[in-house]
Amino acid sequence: MTDDRNTPPALDPFARFRAATRARIGLGRAGDAAPLAARLDFQLAHAGARDAVHGRVDWDRLEAELPPWPSGRAVRVKSAAPDRDTYLRRPDLGRRLDPAGATLPAAGDWDLAVVIGDGLSAAAIQAWAAPVLAALLPLLPGWRLAPLVLAEQARVALGDPIGAALGARQVAVLIGERPGLTSADSLGIYLTWDPRPGRRDSERNCISNVHGAGLPPARAAAKLAWLAGAARRLGLTGIDLKEDADAALTAAPAAPTLLSSVSS
Repeated sequence: MTDDRNTPPALDPFARFRAATRARIGLGRAGDAAPLAARLDFQLAHAGARDAVHGRVDWDRLEAELPPWPSGRAVRVKSAAPDRDTYLRRPDLGRRLDPAGATLPAAGDWDLAVVIGDGLSAAAIQAWAAPVLAALLPLLPGWRLAPLVLAEQARVALGDPIGAALGARQVAVLIGERPGLTSADSLGIYLTWDPRPGRRDSERNCISNVHGAGLPPARAAAKLAWLAGAARRLGLTGIDLKEDADAALTAAPAAPTLLSSVSS
């Protein structure tokens, strides 16, 4: 049996494609099976994805790494899912706050609430939440930011009751995305105008694939600031808010100047 992965690069038609992507292409074969190296790589990636889904965020460490928040120390809450197994089986419980959990601060006059939720990848939150927020804060001068919320066993829609309880005009949820076989630590960001229970996914804007080999944290923060500014100006998010942040940021002489003008 032969392993096609041993084919010299000059004779391997997939070599140049593999150099340009993390996708599994041109894996070769050993008889009618995948070669050993490809099989082991797949198993390692699958194990990493499982670990990400079942992992737990070290909330104390994360809070210590977060930038100082304008409205003070973060608030910790939990969803109605009592444990990880229930969370995975019952997505609906991850969208509701635990009625017996921590009490959120009273509603205030906030431009934006930010929620950090573990979601389906604790590794993503541990790695990228703090860098994204550190890059975001300088891009929102003059914004009234609600107390930061750290949410355990969270789904995206958990941001809706949190944002409503805080009285925020919009809420941004930073959450671990479902891991794949090329990235187990991908962060997603979901922005919703006028958050309240019952909001549809079509009423949100999503920034996805924030990780080391994907969208850099600083770029994700710039996109979020642009979207939040446009949402505040137009009074909406979702399919009616077309995200052209890349073109706007490229055309601007300096990204912070553009973001300040959009957000005013």
